[in-house]
Amino acid sequence: MSPTDAAPPRLDACPIPWTRIAWFGILLLACYGPVLHRLAGDWIIDEDMGHGFFVPAVALYLVWLKRAELLSAHYKPYLPGLIVVLLGALQLMAATLGVELFLARTAFIVSLAGVVMTLGGFRLVRDLAFPLFLLVFMIPLPAIIYNQITFPLQLLASQIAEQVLTLVGIPVLRDGNILELPSQRLSVVEACSGIRSLLSLSFLSLVYGFFFDSKPWMRWVLVVLTVPIAISANAFRVTITGVLSEIDPELASGIFHSLEGWVIFMIALVLLVIAHRLVNFVHGRLASHG
Repeated sequence: MSPTDAAPPRLDACPIPWTRIAWFGILLLACYGPVLHRLAGDWIIDEDMGHGFFVPAVALYLVWLKRAELLSAHYKPYLPGLIVVLLGALQLMAATLGVELFLARTAFIVSLAGVVMTLGGFRLVRDLAFPLFLLVFMIPLPAIIYNQITFPLQLLASQIAEQVLTLVGIPVLRDGNILELPSQRLSVVEACSGIRSLLSLSFLSLVYGFFFDSKPWMRWVLVVLTVPIAISANAFRVTITGVLSEIDPELASGIFHSLEGWVIFMIALVLLVIAHRLVNFVHGRLASHG
């Protein structure tokens, strides 16, 4: 039998330490169960975090896709990884005493990374770095950062909408994030700031880059491009709302406004795909002339 006819290596060539994984899993759930339960509750009530349910599912799926590579490697336990687990626990204690949700939730990721390091060393952490990083997107931004981002985005969307509405012949008077139209007053609230689409698009851009492009740097380029895409799409949404409100004020609220948001988000996804194609086109031209 020729070497090419040899049977492929079995996926169970490297035994999985199920006992240690189970113990660490039980301990993580015991320590972070209340934190994760409240986090899941926020995914339900916070429209900005509607993508939160998909983040751990996608991260686990990416680990599943790498199962052949992970099982064929020989990882060695690294006991100093327990120090990272302990740091996460201390962070959780400090966050609990200070009633700081963001620190409590990120402490789970710190401890999880410590568990991964304990089970397989730095090599396993490196191999699972991308799924671990994606978990950051399941945690809402801290209020102090959220407020610093949303209001400037509200003002920017209002300014762009004011200029476009004026160009199309609709008189508008802007006062901060308030647009005074002939038919009614439109307020660009936090939900219309664009932060929602920015968070979701950033997560989707990383996942899209992973599945549709083999170049690791492309994921981060797409994340950067989501900023102008999200801002432009949201400003377009505010503008369309203003135009529709002049046709029928009811189109600027209720189910029509919600559907409009979903349509604009799908347009933003299409723009992300187009941006990816353009970057690849430019990269290919530069490579061919290099």
